[in-house]
Amino acid sequence: MTERSRYWERIKPLADRARRDCEHFERPEEPPDEQQALEYLREGVGPAISIYVEGRTGGQRVPFTDVELSLLEQSMNNWLSLYAQCYGKELDAAFSIREAAEVLLDTRNVADTARVLTHIPERGVRDPQPSGKE
Repeated sequence: MTERSRYWERIKPLADRARRDCEHFERPEEPPDEQQALEYLREGVGPAISIYVEGRTGGQRVPFTDVELSLLEQSMNNWLSLYAQCYGKELDAAFSIREAAEVLLDTRNVADTARVLTHIPERGVRDPQPSGKE
């Protein structure tokens, strides 16, 4: 790859961390491990989506390379799968980085973004959805 965006130096370490996190992941003995799940969101999913959003909305649109987009998306999905496993759920996450960015812009919160995308934790477990009755 000869051309890289100015975000390469942020994307590559994120992708390396996602790989290491997957390699060293130990499923919690008694799910949920909400603390670990939130760490994957704050330290992984959030930064991955933020890079994409910044590159698409920060004044000049950044021409991410196919490799960069793939690494961002794959890393985000790996962390979302680990997030799910922290809740004792199996998830082969396959969300687009654009879809996740749109949800993040709507929710303004990475934990809410993960819940919207993965449906984990399930309704009523910890954060019941509003019933619409006010």
